[in-house]
Amino acid sequence: MESKEESCVYRNPDAPVEARVQDLLSRMSLAEKIGQMTQIERVVTTRTVITNSFIGSVLNGGGSWPFEDARPSDWADMIDGYQNAALASRLGIPILYGIDAVHGNNNVYGATIFPHNIGLGATRDADLIRRIGAATALEVRAMGAHWAFAPCVAALRNPRWGRSYECFSEDANTICELTTLVSGLQGEPPKEHPNGYPFIAGRNNVVACAKHFVGDGGTENGTNEGTTIVSFEDLERIHLPPYLNCLAQGVSTVMASYSSWNGSKLHSDYFLLTELLKQKLGFEGFIISDWEALDRLSEPFGSNYRNCVKISINAGIDMVMVPFKYERFIHDLTDLVQSGEVSMARIDDAVERILRVKFVAGLFEHPLTDRSLLGTVGCTEHRELGREAVRKSLVLLKNGKHVDKPFLPLDRNAKRILVTGTHADDLGYQCGGWTKAWFGLSGRITIGTTLLDAIKAIVGDQTKVIYEKYPSEESLASSEGFSYAIVAVGESPYAETLGDNSELIIPFNGSDIVTAVAERVPTLMILFSGRPMVLEPTVLEKTEAVVSAWLPGSEGQGMADVIFGDYDFEGKLPVSWFKRVEQLPLNADADLYDPLFPLGFGLN
Repeated sequence: MESKEESCVYRNPDAPVEARVQDLLSRMSLAEKIGQMTQIERVVTTRTVITNSFIGSVLNGGGSWPFEDARPSDWADMIDGYQNAALASRLGIPILYGIDAVHGNNNVYGATIFPHNIGLGATRDADLIRRIGAATALEVRAMGAHWAFAPCVAALRNPRWGRSYECFSEDANTICELTTLVSGLQGEPPKEHPNGYPFIAGRNNVVACAKHFVGDGGTENGTNEGTTIVSFEDLERIHLPPYLNCLAQGVSTVMASYSSWNGSKLHSDYFLLTELLKQKLGFEGFIISDWEALDRLSEPFGSNYRNCVKISINAGIDMVMVPFKYERFIHDLTDLVQSGEVSMARIDDAVERILRVKFVAGLFEHPLTDRSLLGTVGCTEHRELGREAVRKSLVLLKNGKHVDKPFLPLDRNAKRILVTGTHADDLGYQCGGWTKAWFGLSGRITIGTTLLDAIKAIVGDQTKVIYEKYPSEESLASSEGFSYAIVAVGESPYAETLGDNSELIIPFNGSDIVTAVAERVPTLMILFSGRPMVLEPTVLEKTEAVVSAWLPGSEGQGMADVIFGDYDFEGKLPVSWFKRVEQLPLNADADLYDPLFPLGFGLN
């Protein structure tokens, strides 16, 4: 630690941010600057590495916990340990700890898990999404982290894409309205706040990250990390507008996309990252790479790494999510600067941006966890907010075989009801990917309420609920004894490329299960999915009602609230629902538009 701290402008909380940035930058060695540009994974992090390599940021990928079912206080202990190591370095520059809090603080056991973005898109409720952002920020700060890699503001143009559920909509205007998650996470900037300049309101807020810049939802065939083939005019019209809204709210970081634009990989695209985002749009926060994205700039994967570092940093990447081979990255970037292949001006620009965000976030004044926030994780207030979000996200696709005879709401005082299907009592399936693990898990993976739990809690004392994961022949044979059936089917959890799907058929024979029950018992079908799926004509014909529940998260009571009539259906489709996968891509702005259910559809 330097002596005469009082003379250090960068340590003066009353000094202007830009003066603090320039003062600190002037004191830094090349090694300290490159360290600030380096983000490493928790599992390879030690206090010695952070101190000696001047590491600027630590993250944990999905499922990278201190230990399974670690409590928020355990996370705080771990992150504060890393932070103290950073503070022990020569200049005492705090780390930014980043986490994929994409639908609540979803890595942490007991956190409130909100609906994934596609469900939030169905709500069309910008204020609700802002409140979810604020709640998520509290739960992230409670465990010591400072940075949420959210929101994803991609326009979903093809549901074959394995990241479909991370999108609010196919429609740019709808996505723009729902970028309020940024103001929820970071706090809302004053009206006079300069456009593009980072903003974080205080200790109860986190650094947000608009991603994945740009066009990732429009790749050919919906292939993850593929190429989006559109003109610049269409890129501006379809994919860019949400970023303008994020910049207007002071979003502090932007994550580059794995994908390409007309064959040009985003992580090496100087025009899009520097000329467009930084220079034309005036973004003054910093650009973070995606996980091991630099390795993907060469064939085969990871080859000629030095050149990958060169072209990505020169293109405008400011901080690199290494996450494991940080020593190689630091060595190669140092060599590139010394050889003149990466200029000191480019390094200084990157570090200025990183320091700017750290100063704006108040990390130099309050680097450690505020333990008074621990009680916010999974608190009643946040769970009620999650329940509200579930209620508003449900989309009613069918209600009764005849218009004048609606099937819903269900009778909560029915004598005997059947609840069945692979998803009726599986919290992991209900939450989807990016929950506890990167790709998601099955079962009671965290604290929450399944659909079955919610049904049992809301029906009358005289109602007998028969639950079978798969409907038995015995139950179907005695079907006259059931007033109605609720059948919950859908997708198993997935993330990214693992979720790419060319067929979009409901797995686990979901359609057959629904049909088998609906032939015997009046049936409500509830579909859990991160995107539209194939709804076969026989399913639509035989069921009495169909509800798209998306991936609602941990608060299953919200579903029971609506299907039993305490609240009306409000959700509207955020994407077009295709008749056949052969129609894809199918978007409302297409010349030939013939959906099963159009964008914005939803009964009540």
